[in-house]
Amino acid sequence: MSLIVAGRFTTFPAAEAAAQRLFTNGFVEEDVTLFFVNPRGQHARYPIGGDQDVDPGARDTPKGAGKGVTIGAVVGAIVGAGLFTVFHAPLLVSVIAAGVGAYIGSLIGAMSHTREGNKHGHQSHHEERDSGVLLAVHVSPDTQMEAARVLRECGGSTIERATGRWQQGRWADFDPTRTPTPISELNERGA
Repeated sequence: MSLIVAGRFTTFPAAEAAAQRLFTNGFVEEDVTLFFVNPRGQHARYPIGGDQDVDPGARDTPKGAGKGVTIGAVVGAIVGAGLFTVFHAPLLVSVIAAGVGAYIGSLIGAMSHTREGNKHGHQSHHEERDSGVLLAVHVSPDTQMEAARVLRECGGSTIERATGRWQQGRWADFDPTRTPTPISELNERGA
């Protein structure tokens, strides 16, 4: 694993200027990379999009749908039996009423549990990393504070330290959903 120091910038020109300053201070191009980090929840980690397999607010909808099917089928059967008794309707009407009741009940049950999931404070995007241009520097223990200082002086925010795979001049295993580990000594002085 490699030691990496990174800082977030609001624009590519600002990050490029910081990279030039790093080169001036002895860092080589193979050890500096910059890339854009998308806003929270927009990293397309799944083939159909998004960062999670299930929306936290919709996790309980299958339970609600199951309850709704049961309740709706019973209510529909009662309505169908009532129609059968009062109007001497064919038995098929009772079966259709039970099916319609089950369908409507499943929709109502699923929707009610979806709302409950959102009420309980589930967050869709628990990430703490802000979007922006990230300038990452492959460093050694001896050069990490120098790189962090240059990033801070050039206007970088959230200067962080990380370990990762540095391959072919870039941070190969960067995970935008992982919480950054700030270099506290530098962030306290710079803030």
